[in-house]
Amino acid sequence: MISCLLSLIFLLPFVSSIMAATQPAGCKIRITDRGLEMLKFETQKFVEEELSNISMPEMKGKEGRFQYTITNVKITDLNLTHVDLQFIPEVGLLFDVQNSSISLSFHRRILYWFFYDTGNINASADGVNINTVLNLIRDDEGRLKINNITCDAKISKMRAQFSGTLGRVYDFLASFLTTGMRFLLNQQICPALNHAALVHVNSMLETIPVRTEVDQFIGIDYSLVDDPVVTSRSLDMHFRGMFFDLSDQNDTLANYAVDPVIREYDRMVYLALSEFFFDSGMFSYYKAGIFQMNIVNEKMPKDLEMLLRTTYFGAIMMLNPALVDAPLSLQLAVNSPPKTSIKTSGATVVMTAIVKVMVLPPGQPPVQLSSMTMESKFNAKVSMKGKRLAVHADLRRFKIFSNQSALESLALIPLQAPLKTMLQMSVVPLINNWTKRGVRIPLADGMDFIEEVVEYHNGFIVIGANLQFSKGLREMIAGNTQPDTV
Repeated sequence: MISCLLSLIFLLPFVSSIMAATQPAGCKIRITDRGLEMLKFETQKFVEEELSNISMPEMKGKEGRFQYTITNVKITDLNLTHVDLQFIPEVGLLFDVQNSSISLSFHRRILYWFFYDTGNINASADGVNINTVLNLIRDDEGRLKINNITCDAKISKMRAQFSGTLGRVYDFLASFLTTGMRFLLNQQICPALNHAALVHVNSMLETIPVRTEVDQFIGIDYSLVDDPVVTSRSLDMHFRGMFFDLSDQNDTLANYAVDPVIREYDRMVYLALSEFFFDSGMFSYYKAGIFQMNIVNEKMPKDLEMLLRTTYFGAIMMLNPALVDAPLSLQLAVNSPPKTSIKTSGATVVMTAIVKVMVLPPGQPPVQLSSMTMESKFNAKVSMKGKRLAVHADLRRFKIFSNQSALESLALIPLQAPLKTMLQMSVVPLINNWTKRGVRIPLADGMDFIEEVVEYHNGFIVIGANLQFSKGLREMIAGNTQPDTV
């Protein structure tokens, strides 16, 4: 028995880790080969800039009667004519450059017998081929990261043209110098690209929110639940997609929702969100206590106040006739987390609240006249703007019933219409106030959704869109402007 218990205790961490790993993602993003095609142009510009900044060491040597020193090597032009960026299944990305050229200039100092000569050399490297493979993983924080890079660079041939007093005399040195220069340039290309990917691009990926605040009440967890899935046509990323209450970050909602599925490849990017994504947001706001309000004085519509006085006139008279003109209030508190339902016909949110009718004696504590349950159903419309996801709610169905007796429920029938109006004027704006601002999706600053199409499925939604770059890749990496808040 003891050995069995010890075995169980030993296995518990492994069981819990397996359960965590198999937990469905609340948010998924697919970048297709069409999106990669657009990213290729930005990547090419970035690579050209990185290669332009290559620093070449000084060259010194002796060849026969000649002593030479080569300094101030600069890349003056890059012509990356044949560039490809594609997915490598189960690995990551391939950036491939074929049959391109690089132009350089450098300064020479040459001593031949007693003759000393200086001048500039213009050189060109042709048949430049660069093959770079980026391996993508999920790091310990749940962030997308380039884990390692495999690079192979080759230059087929190099030519040099001398200028200066003895330019033609030195032509026979061209083959010797260009051979050395080609070797050095070959040695510099891959380290430059390694640094660009592992340092610069990873620093940009670190700007994508993983676990951060949405507002003063809730935050969101966009950590990856597993390594990115790379196929020949797409890069799929599975995020936790879970909101949490900032005051109690460990009290979160379990994810039992349908796992969202993305089947399309026609657009550049797809975003899939399950019911859990929205439910965890409602749960977190509920735990934060924002779904409560007190409607009194000028906040209460006059016709509703008059109807409440008429309905509860007898109760007030029995309580204390002196309170017949005392102010009335409605205390509304959602008594359970709102629940989202997504079907092919659209998304709805069901909310249940307790509404208490209170009379407010001057200088005394409020006195409860009645307690009723309010059940509401809202249509939820999901939209995207840039990289922010927003939800707008409209009241679809509403009913109230007494928590005290069936007879009182009949007496509440006249209150249905004015309470519904009050709900539309007070509660719905309260909900939309927290959802209209939207929440940022996990994309790098400078990448935005355009031409979005929202599709509703059973248990999840899929938003297909194209991508637009508001910044170049260099600017995104440099962080010249502050990234958007979540």
